[in-house]
Amino acid sequence: MFRVFGVLFGAAAIAYLCLCAALFFSQRSMIYFPNPGSANPTLTRFPLQAGAERVLVSTLRKDSPRSVIYFGGNAEDVSGSLPELAAAFPSSAIYLLHYRGYGGSSGAPSEKALFADALMLYEKVATEHSQIDVVGRSLGSGIAVYVASLRPVARLVLVTPFDSLQELAARQFPYIPVRWILKDKFESWRYAPNVTARILILAAENDEVMPRASTELLRTRFRTGLVSYKIIPGATHNTISNSPEYAAALKGPP
Repeated sequence: MFRVFGVLFGAAAIAYLCLCAALFFSQRSMIYFPNPGSANPTLTRFPLQAGAERVLVSTLRKDSPRSVIYFGGNAEDVSGSLPELAAAFPSSAIYLLHYRGYGGSSGAPSEKALFADALMLYEKVATEHSQIDVVGRSLGSGIAVYVASLRPVARLVLVTPFDSLQELAARQFPYIPVRWILKDKFESWRYAPNVTARILILAAENDEVMPRASTELLRTRFRTGLVSYKIIPGATHNTISNSPEYAAALKGPP
């Protein structure tokens, strides 16, 4: 009897280790869903040279001191957000980063690479504009918080953000040692206290992807008095930008 239990325990342990290994090696395919991007020839793009990789940026250029840098979601074609951002920020130049592997950018995405590319874009934009607003949506909120913690930002807008990707993964896989397995943690809580910009957090009332508790927790990480918080009624994770209230919130107070 004990021998049978030993065999069963050993088989279960091997199966568990195999599952952990499978998650370890496939984790980035579960985080990033590269979008090939729009083939619209009217879009203006320019490349950033990140070592051996060529990272593309879609842009609406303007001779203005004001600018907006946008970091999108993990499956988003960011060029699709250009019209709504242009409407919300009519006096600003717009810059949208195509992550590595997305929208014609070369390479493969990772937290370290996306953080580095985001800072490179910021430095490029800062040579042409004295005021920079940063907008991050979903996965991009983690990048936006990181940039705003290290560089001067006039306004930080976070759309359906999270406290940390590690926390979300741990909820999804409660019996897996996510802390030791996960490579890309996107710990916005770690960087939030260093942000000095005005912050707007937009949550979707019916968000089926991002737990409200994670967004609410991130809200508490910033310095007191900096955060405005708005829930977009009736919106889901992927439809929040369709709401007129979303567009009005992006524009900010009159």
